[in-house]
Amino acid sequence: MKTLTRLTVGLLVISAGVALFGLLLTPEDTVPDQIAGNSEPLVQAPALPPPAVSPGRLKEPSALVSDGVALRVPETLPASLRGTAVPDGWARTDRLGNLIPTAELRALFEYFLSALGEETLPQLVARIESALDSLPEPARSQARSVLGAYLDYKLAVSELEQSYGSAAANDIGEMQRRMTEVHGLRRTWLDADTVDAFFADEEANDRFQLELRRIARNDTLSSAERSEAQREAERLLPEHLREAREQTRRFSDYEQARQALADDPKALQAWREQAFGAEAADRLARVEQEQNAWDRRWQAYATERDRLLASGLAEPELADALERLRGRHFNEAEQVRAEALDSIR
Repeated sequence: MKTLTRLTVGLLVISAGVALFGLLLTPEDTVPDQIAGNSEPLVQAPALPPPAVSPGRLKEPSALVSDGVALRVPETLPASLRGTAVPDGWARTDRLGNLIPTAELRALFEYFLSALGEETLPQLVARIESALDSLPEPARSQARSVLGAYLDYKLAVSELEQSYGSAAANDIGEMQRRMTEVHGLRRTWLDADTVDAFFADEEANDRFQLELRRIARNDTLSSAERSEAQREAERLLPEHLREAREQTRRFSDYEQARQALADDPKALQAWREQAFGAEAADRLARVEQEQNAWDRRWQAYATERDRLLASGLAEPELADALERLRGRHFNEAEQVRAEALDSIR
């Protein structure tokens, strides 16, 4: 029970799925989204040993995964997960029935763990285990073992973060040390294939962003040299990551153009065609038209909805009136979206 309490507190701190260094290593003038892959480190980490964990503990089943006794959980999902889809693509096995660890498997874990606080950790673990039951053996047992190791890893990261205290988190050397320690913890608790599947994106992002931070703080570089160093750092990324960053930049530029040319639709369409090609430009224009139409209908609906809410109708009558109101403004699919938006209003 003590372990469960410690992990619950720890996961409430880090369960949003934000890597430890995502906040520390993002320069204001860069676009760090979705950096992934298995590229060699751009920054050579010092050879620090992984955090000390007793070898015997590594071999023991995690106390955070049940021993097969099913825990009763609510039939309905936690409120934050209602209307969402459980991640798929995680149930992969080889020809012998062994589990193939994937980023989607971690996404499954985090999907349920994100509701920590709405339900207890044992309840959420039971939900994950129920999903894993669809796997054949030996993959089922292997997945449960990975789940336990992953939860133990998250507990260890939480404890590590608490140990940092008031150390200067903006110091490059301190960033490097923390990054190395967290990366080491992953390899302490999880095997190499699982680490690669679960964390390749984050670790590449950590290394890349740390290198960008080093470049930004190098006062000996001229503006041209700094730009070239940043381009060289990006060239070392795998091709699909460079393409992702380029797409991010193009859409960032488009957002600026869209605002600047809001009063000149022809000029905006010409910009779209030059940036994305004629076919993609037409699709983008249609999407924006649909979004604008939705915004107008939503605003009209919201005005009438607020009047209904202030009318003093009893709950059953109010619910019926709101349902009829959505039916007047939206099609069937949009009514589901409108109801979901109302629920978080």
